[in-house]
Amino acid sequence: MDTGASGEFDEFFHSRAPALLRSAFLLTGDRFLAEDLVQDALARTHRVWRRLGDGNPDAYVRRVLYHLHVSHWRRRRVGEVLAGDLPEARGRGDHSGEVVQRLVLRQALLTLPARQRAAVILRFLEDRSEAETAEILNCRVGTVKSHTSRGLARLRELMPGPAVNEWEGVR
Repeated sequence: MDTGASGEFDEFFHSRAPALLRSAFLLTGDRFLAEDLVQDALARTHRVWRRLGDGNPDAYVRRVLYHLHVSHWRRRRVGEVLAGDLPEARGRGDHSGEVVQRLVLRQALLTLPARQRAAVILRFLEDRSEAETAEILNCRVGTVKSHTSRGLARLRELMPGPAVNEWEGVR
């Protein structure tokens, strides 16, 4: 790779790595697995950097990221188990209720199948359109709609309350 293309990739890496790491963490639920996933996705993107040309490298690396995660998930095939009861929320000035809600959401997301989880994360946590999500996941818009609908229905079962229902207005 020439120095110009290498500099472009370095700039891309430094600007997009934190966002990719956040997405990977939401997909995997584990910081170290997320770092490995982002590293693999960026390494694969680096190999084809010159061929991307004026294309959309962000969409490409996200597609690689989600596909690598789905491939890893298919190989692993281990069921995930939710932790026991969460502690009770404390007083008004305490933010532990928000933390508990985030942990419950994270656990609920981890129970979804990989494709549904990816669709929900892209649509509602990354605020992507159905078309962008379909492009990243390399599927049709109708598939994104069905994965999103099923994922939200499952999250509603696991998380009664306003957290999931607030997402409905985001569409």
